[in-house]
Amino acid sequence: MSKLWQARFFTTVNHLRDLPRTTVPEIAFAGRSNAGKSTAINILCNQKGLAFASKTPGRTQHINFFSVGGAHVAMHRHDPTNMDEVRCLIADLPGYGYAEVSGDAKLHWQRLLGDYVQRRDQLAALVLMMDARRPFTDLDIQMLEWFAPTGKPIHCILTKSDKLTRSEAVNTLRQAQAKLDSYVDEDGEGFPFTVQLFSALKRVGIDEATAKIEELVGLNVDPPAPEPESESDPE
Repeated sequence: MSKLWQARFFTTVNHLRDLPRTTVPEIAFAGRSNAGKSTAINILCNQKGLAFASKTPGRTQHINFFSVGGAHVAMHRHDPTNMDEVRCLIADLPGYGYAEVSGDAKLHWQRLLGDYVQRRDQLAALVLMMDARRPFTDLDIQMLEWFAPTGKPIHCILTKSDKLTRSEAVNTLRQAQAKLDSYVDEDGEGFPFTVQLFSALKRVGIDEATAKIEELVGLNVDPPAPEPESESDPE
């Protein structure tokens, strides 16, 4: 069973000052409002209602956090989360790129998203969700270039790959990897960018995405055992 199945709602924030005061690694999911981000999170966590897609795409202006570990599996449990056992946080970032959102809201998102992905020390990696039929829009590239200078990994998930033929999917994956390989640091070294195909409808790429996400936040290794309490000296 994937450790991601232990995910449960943790908190929601609208300003950087309200970010969780935790030290565990975080992995953020970003993407356009219609890229299927919420659906992918729910499938990877094996929970239908964990991440909510707004009825009006692009209206959600918050970062929603989900904790992994420290609680029973299943969202209907109301037992408290044991913070000492939380392994990581999943950050569901606001979707971007919806035309009907006001200018003020877009500016707020840009500041919130930009500052979070560039400055959050606990952020271990970014999962960039893109529609396989229209990858690397201008806003996707902006997100990628915001995060690239941190030197941290980006895993791109090309959603809705079932809409492509087999040959189209192969070509899209190859072109996406070539695009990512074109980014290098000031020493000419490539960034830790990876990409895969994904389909919620056909359940393609779930195991691959799960393994990568667990690797990026250290869920693929057992946590260190707690140190035994020292015995008090005999009187």
